[in-house]
Amino acid sequence: MSERPGFSVAAVAALDDDLRRGMYEFIRRAHRPVTRDEAAAAVGISRKLAAFHLDKLVDTGLLRARCEPVDGIRRVGRAPKVYEPAETEIRVNIPPRHHDLLADILLDAVLTEGEQENAHQAALRTARERGAALGAEQRPRGPGRLGAERALTRSAEVLVDLGFEPERQTPTCVRLRNCPFHPLTGKSPELVCGINRAFLEGFLTGLRAHSVEAVLAPQPGECCVSLRST
Repeated sequence: MSERPGFSVAAVAALDDDLRRGMYEFIRRAHRPVTRDEAAAAVGISRKLAAFHLDKLVDTGLLRARCEPVDGIRRVGRAPKVYEPAETEIRVNIPPRHHDLLADILLDAVLTEGEQENAHQAALRTARERGAALGAEQRPRGPGRLGAERALTRSAEVLVDLGFEPERQTPTCVRLRNCPFHPLTGKSPELVCGINRAFLEGFLTGLRAHSVEAVLAPQPGECCVSLRST
């Protein structure tokens, strides 16, 4: 996607403020237009101060704004202004991308490809091994296996740092809202989505979360995998 000159620099500067970043992340997670009052309440500031910061985010191109009736109901007076994330892809990567992880997996796959496997199989094996190592590192100490609810909670805590944007949709499902390997998915969706799922399967194995599985559940603009209780 195209960018105007200086866009990323302005975006980084805008998000360097904790209040603006907090509101931006809240609006991203909402998956719907958000009013000034909602954004203000999310970070604990006044509506007037929120309006100032929100307009700064609009000026840098991170958000777009329009006037729209709340809940689609027209009332007397001017419709309130609502905000939603801009669709423009920015180089500052909000949320973070992890092309280095994908590149590392593919490099290891090339170096360790066995005689009885092809490149695709080697990539999936390597991704599964890398995920298992991470899961083992993050496994809570103590006897016994993790139950589904605790496993999903722990998985969400770890995967947020990798840019997956986990969202607990139900007590038995964590939806991963962001693909950390995007936009490379567009070049080879079968390979990249397969690596993504294998990595998460390995992670659950290393975590000993045997009551949770990584399933393919593609949604436009989101990660192709969800974590669900078995």
